[in-house]
Amino acid sequence: MGVSELFNPRSIALVGATDKSGWSISTLVNLRTHGFPGPVHLVNPRGGVVHGEQAYASLSDIPDPVDLAYVMVPTSAVLSVLREGVKVGITCYVILTAGFGEAGAEGAALEAEVVELAREHALTILGPNGNGYINAAADVTPYGLPIAKPLLRGSVGVVLQSGALASSVLAFALSRNIGISLLTSMGNESVVSVTDVVDYLVDDPATKVIALFLETVRNPAEFTRVALRALRAGKPIVALKIGRSALASHTAQAHTGALVGDDDVIDAAFRQLGVIRVRSLEDLIITAGLLAATGPLPGRRMGVVTPSGGASEIIADRAADEGIELPEFAPETVSALAEFLPEFATVQNPLDVTGYILIDRTLLSRALEVVTHDPGIDLIMLLSEPPKVAPPDPKPTLAIYSASAASIAASPVPVIAVSNVLTDVTEFGRTVQHETGYPHVLGGIEHGIQAIGAAIRWSEAHRRTVAEVAPVTPRDVGGRGVWSEHRASELLRESGIPVVPSALVHSPDEAAAAALECGFPVVLKASAAELGHKSDVGGVHLDLADAEAVRAAYARLPSPDALVQPMRRGGIELLVGIVRDPAWGLTLAVGLGGVWVEVLRDTSLRILPVTQDDVRRA
Repeated sequence: MGVSELFNPRSIALVGATDKSGWSISTLVNLRTHGFPGPVHLVNPRGGVVHGEQAYASLSDIPDPVDLAYVMVPTSAVLSVLREGVKVGITCYVILTAGFGEAGAEGAALEAEVVELAREHALTILGPNGNGYINAAADVTPYGLPIAKPLLRGSVGVVLQSGALASSVLAFALSRNIGISLLTSMGNESVVSVTDVVDYLVDDPATKVIALFLETVRNPAEFTRVALRALRAGKPIVALKIGRSALASHTAQAHTGALVGDDDVIDAAFRQLGVIRVRSLEDLIITAGLLAATGPLPGRRMGVVTPSGGASEIIADRAADEGIELPEFAPETVSALAEFLPEFATVQNPLDVTGYILIDRTLLSRALEVVTHDPGIDLIMLLSEPPKVAPPDPKPTLAIYSASAASIAASPVPVIAVSNVLTDVTEFGRTVQHETGYPHVLGGIEHGIQAIGAAIRWSEAHRRTVAEVAPVTPRDVGGRGVWSEHRASELLRESGIPVVPSALVHSPDEAAAAALECGFPVVLKASAAELGHKSDVGGVHLDLADAEAVRAAYARLPSPDALVQPMRRGGIELLVGIVRDPAWGLTLAVGLGGVWVEVLRDTSLRILPVTQDDVRRA
């Protein structure tokens, strides 16, 4: 599939161009104003002048080769446009037109014809029912909605399963001074899928981080493959996956016609694959922006330098929530800081350099330089932000930020600047950052700490990444349906997994004899496949001290088959189970066992196969 060709065309035809369509004029304006270097041809069945330019009546009338057709004709005309495009050698398409699989059975049948045509002629199609894409890195912007200006070019690739959110995402990224490499509105994914685009972005030199808005994961096996590729390549994936609630799942299905998987399983899969899951569009962009600026972080021991005691307290609370360590400063760090901080300052981590900074504006940068050399610190959080309003003479401001930028650049550990609250980076702020080299600033303590915590966890997952897990060949265990505990234990024992010794008995005398053999005290359990919770029906008897107690307990069992086991004390009851998720396949559940399984619901999930490290972290 020519995904690279789709995103890097040399010439484009806008099919269905008309003065009556806002999509038509927006797409043309985007291409003209954002630097697309190649020819853009307009196609309207009546020919004539459209948007002030000469239009062709059909694709066949265009005298030059066309690499990409942007299709915005009525639904009933899409197939004929594709067939004509095939005749003239066009292989890449964006279909803006809606009314396909998302619109019912008739639309789904039409979409199936589009897919069949694409397979037959090796066509690469984005959509239908999608606005197109913005390849900011290559100045290619066949996109059907107005693009916020300026279009900041950067290294965050954005893939959206909701085109209506794209404008908001772009506007917010601009407000935080975060540039994009590629933004794609996926539409129905009839041919090109999210995983195809992620695959492209993993190899794209302009992209450092991949940000996803997902209503569904259509192909979990493919998603797993590309997510692991990204993790090994050191390209973080940040995902906002909706569908946590039943209502959200239903809404997503109505929107895309897709099936939404169990959210606990998706959470588990994302953790295993190193995919950072966030809960808001703001966190999606802020977290992606952080990782684009810093790359992997070396550890979770964070030093904090602020000009505010209150902010220090907020940071300490939120850092604990995110599992970020705030270690005490080394004695030499404390001594060095005490040499220039005011006597009333408390030298600790987080460090408040106090309001004296209004008198001595070097305090923050001097404190930062000392803390960056503390041997017990992996990264620094600096509470700071670019200026909002340009003063009459900007030179002193530029000098202050230049000095800070130089200190940050010289730091042996990453320094992450965070503002107090989430506000826009102004035009003057962007200018200061650009001219002085001042680093990217995270928007607000709440979003900032959350992003740092996520980046630390991703960095740890990236470092843990090893070679591909060896293929696992399933073993035929001979039988389906619900198994008894005895049968399941035998399988585990044969597979090398230690289990409590047990004897299967069928009478009170057999039970007493087995108890004598294994030694008192013993446990007597009913053994029947249909008994899910044996203790609820009198099927478990503990601490039986002699043969008579065993016989008496056997008489009260709800089934004739029973297990005799030695009594074990002082251990931890553990639940280990495997279920088959309809989307993700075999899924391992590990948690607190015994009667508390369903009361506490303290269960961790992992998608099979797993490594020993996966199980240890479960």
